[in-house]
Amino acid sequence: MADDRKTAGAGPRHGHGRDLTQGPIAKTLLAFALPTLGANILQSLNGSINSIWVGRFLGESALAATTNANLVMFLMFSLGFGFGMATAILVGQSMGARDLIGARRAMGTTLGLFVVISVLIALLGWWLAPALLRVLATPADAQALALAYLRVIFLGLPPMFLGLLLTMGMRGMGDSVTPLRLMVLSVILDAGLNPLLIRGIGPFPRMGIAGAATATLIANYIMFFVGLAYIYGRDLPIRLRGPEWRYLIPDPKLLGIIFVKGLPIGLQTLLFTFSALVMIGLVNRAGVDVTAAYGIANQLWTYIQMPALAIGTAVSAMVAQNIGAKRWDRVSATTMSGIAINICITGFMVGVILLFDRPLFTLFVGSDSPAIPIARHIQLIGSWSFIIFGITMVIFSTIRANGGVYGPLLILVCSMFVGRIGFSWLMLPRWGTDALWWSFPIGSAVSLSLGVAYYRYGGWRGANMITRVVADEAAEAARAGGETVGG
Repeated sequence: MADDRKTAGAGPRHGHGRDLTQGPIAKTLLAFALPTLGANILQSLNGSINSIWVGRFLGESALAATTNANLVMFLMFSLGFGFGMATAILVGQSMGARDLIGARRAMGTTLGLFVVISVLIALLGWWLAPALLRVLATPADAQALALAYLRVIFLGLPPMFLGLLLTMGMRGMGDSVTPLRLMVLSVILDAGLNPLLIRGIGPFPRMGIAGAATATLIANYIMFFVGLAYIYGRDLPIRLRGPEWRYLIPDPKLLGIIFVKGLPIGLQTLLFTFSALVMIGLVNRAGVDVTAAYGIANQLWTYIQMPALAIGTAVSAMVAQNIGAKRWDRVSATTMSGIAINICITGFMVGVILLFDRPLFTLFVGSDSPAIPIARHIQLIGSWSFIIFGITMVIFSTIRANGGVYGPLLILVCSMFVGRIGFSWLMLPRWGTDALWWSFPIGSAVSLSLGVAYYRYGGWRGANMITRVVADEAAEAARAGGETVGG
């Protein structure tokens, strides 16, 4: 107990996490965001490398199979990310309030729930995989390959979900470096094992497409157990010991919060996916050259939007801790710093890509491809909208850090269906394909305008702070003889 009081006391760090309620805001925010950005880039590169292995060794049908199977897993991951984000907010607010009991109860409830849910989904996914692929209209010549790949991927779902929750919990307590290290380990294992298991090199069996999935499965399990060993080896605040193991039994109050707050965050990710599917349907009508141009433009956009996502994650963690510490002066300052950092980093990336877009595009298609001038035109119109997107993500991250999840969800619904898809349908007959590219800045502008209005005039600051429920739970634990800290 004495150790935990010392851990949660004033100072620059919470145990082995960072105290985000003290110190220079911009410097602290940037130091937190950069490792998160590195992890996001590594994750995307890992997917690209694995696609190269599958495509080169097994051909187009195998690549199409992994694309269809990965879409199913992305939908699962979106919901897991939402619940993980809700847990990170709970942990962050608890750490800001110097309440280790609240942080451990939040982690315990979510982990206990997802142990059960992930195992059930893995078993059901194995059984229902053929039906899922039929629903996706997977090409007939890719169905057998996709089934072999997807079934193994489902077996890797439990460590993927639980590993995600561990890294989100670490970020909630102010540690973004350890998740980066774990991602480096995962990428090395996944990308390294892929060719060995696909081709059966050395002592490894020749598994074909199932080998690509098995490499991901092994990487997920090792990453999870290494992360778990690190948490207990360094005695991090989110670990459970002794009587605290009972926190793995889901607490109804916390469970309600995690579902109510986590589901809308997951739906936001699914909303982006749905919008992308509608857009690609509209783009496909313009012919193969336009579709190819849009595809390679999207490859670069994936990296342009990464700083916004990393800065948003950092802002959410920092704001959650400061709300828990009742440092509302730092909440506003963190938001403004996040916006400024996003404009600088994303603006720089947009500028570099616009200057060097032609050589970058030739990495995907030949230098004389008719898709290149179309892709350059798309970039010129759409790329700068990601600066607006980044500002909106910072604002949404601040709002979500206090449990305000429905406002951002409704704003995204409006911006996607009215600003982006609605504008495209309305202006496509007049402007042609330019209407599709202009829908990106139009949709982003709608989202930013509504987001700023909600940030300034919405009731998210005083509405049902998550900390109150966590504090109630900690008080009950204290009355029952549990460990109390700070308060």
